[in-house]
This record gives sequence, structure tokens and C-alpha cells, in this order.
Amino acid sequence: MSDRLSSRPPALPPMPLPPMGVNWLGLWTLYLKEVRRFLNVYTQTLMAPVVTTFLFLAVFTLALGRGAEIVDGVPYSQFLAPGLVMMAMTQNAFANTSSSLVISKMQGNIVDLLMPPLSAGEVTLALTAAGVTRGLLVGTVTAVAMIPFVRIVPQHIGFILFHAVAACTMLSLLGLVGGLWSEKFDHMHAITNFIISPLAFLSGTFYTTTRLPETWQTVAHLNPFFYMLDGFRYGFIGHADGNLAVGMTVMIAMSVALSFAAYTLIRTGYRLKS
Repeated sequence: MSDRLSSRPPALPPMPLPPMGVNWLGLWTLYLKEVRRFLNVYTQTLMAPVVTTFLFLAVFTLALGRGAEIVDGVPYSQFLAPGLVMMAMTQNAFANTSSSLVISKMQGNIVDLLMPPLSAGEVTLALTAAGVTRGLLVGTVTAVAMIPFVRIVPQHIGFILFHAVAACTMLSLLGLVGGLWSEKFDHMHAITNFIISPLAFLSGTFYTTTRLPETWQTVAHLNPFFYMLDGFRYGFIGHADGNLAVGMTVMIAMSVALSFAAYTLIRTGYRLKS
């Protein structure tokens, strides 16, 4: 018996902690899983938003702009294009995280998200990054597809990149919180129909807020969606309706608040653990 014990190989030393205490491999794996999930149905997740955006562009340009109206010093189509790109990006960033969680809950495979050795912060970061990736891909494809029809000339690349990433991050986190709260698709659609869509349409996507009465301009400036659109559009046409510094501060503050909310809900297992 003692000979058997002595012949056993020595126990392996414990695995070292990952750098900075972060499971980078697990985080990257979850991120890739989410990205591959929406790329597998690219006709629905990437191509469909482009078609929808072109329908908006055609209807509003032909019915309202007629290609001749000047808004903020540029043709209406050139004014409208950045707003449509931003709307497509944010809606898809929101849809990616919210649908992922709701589908996992309804199919019963949410356990695949809970069992791996991933912290709440790592899960939050991976899911959010995947939503941002989808939003940016949709925005890029949409903008490139518009080039033959609309004159899109970036004037301030830094503002375009910041507001694109910040807006997708904010909506991806909002989708994460919404997906955690939702127990079925009806709940998720309620958030989309009664919160996301109204805020997006009333943010100045199709019009300049300077034409609104002063009271309604104040109301519009209380809408956080207004700031992400206003700064993004400024990057293309060089004109902003609001204060750019205030807008950037609002977006950062909203993202921090939403990330804390999402992290807390995941850490406590809110509507994730039975």
C-alpha cells in the first residue's frame, strides 16, 4: 500500500491566477460566442437594418426633403443620413444583448452563462462588447451603402468615433439591463416600443431641434438620445444643436450608471437563478 502511494505522480501545483485577476480567456470566449451568434444570421442582424434605413432615407428625403431643402447648411439628405446611421447602430446594439439574454432564459440554456468561471464584471463586459460590435458593424455597413446616394464627408473623425462607440455602449448596457428584467419577448418588445423607439424618434433624427418651440427644445435636451445623435451628426456636418461637452458628459454618466446596474443584477442573479 505504501509502495502504491509512493509511486503516484506528485500533485500539480495550483494554476496561477490570471493577470489582474481577470479570466481573459473566458471573457474572450464569451465575446466570440456572442459575435458568432449574430454573424450566423447576418441577413437578419446586418442586412435587414440596412434595408430599413434605406426605406427611411427614401421616404423622408422624397416626401419631406425633395433633395432641395437646406437644413443646418447642408441638403436634407446629408443632414438625415447620420441620424439614420445612429438609429440603426443603437437599435441593434440594444437588440443584441437583450435578445441574447431573453432567448437563453426561454430556451433554458442560461445555465451556460452562469456555470463558467466568469465573474459578473467579466460577463457584463463580454456581452456589452458584443453588442457594441454589432452596432458598429451595422453602422459601418449602412454608412458605406449610403455613399453612392448621399454625400457623406466626415469632418471630425474623433467626434464620430467617440459618439458611435459611446452610443453603442450605452444602448448595449441598456439592452443588458432590459434583458435581465425581461422574462419573455413581450417584455423586451415593450421596452423597445415604449422607451427605445420614442426616444430615438424624438431625438432629432429626422429634424433639427432648433425649429422647435423653446419649451420643446428644453424637453428634447433632456433626452439622452439627443446628445449621442447631435455629437455624431456634428462629426459629419460640423453643426450641433446642443452643447457637445454636456452631451459627452451625459453619455459617459449614463454608461457608468447602466454598467453598475447591469453588474449588480448579474452578480445577484436577478431573474437568472431559479
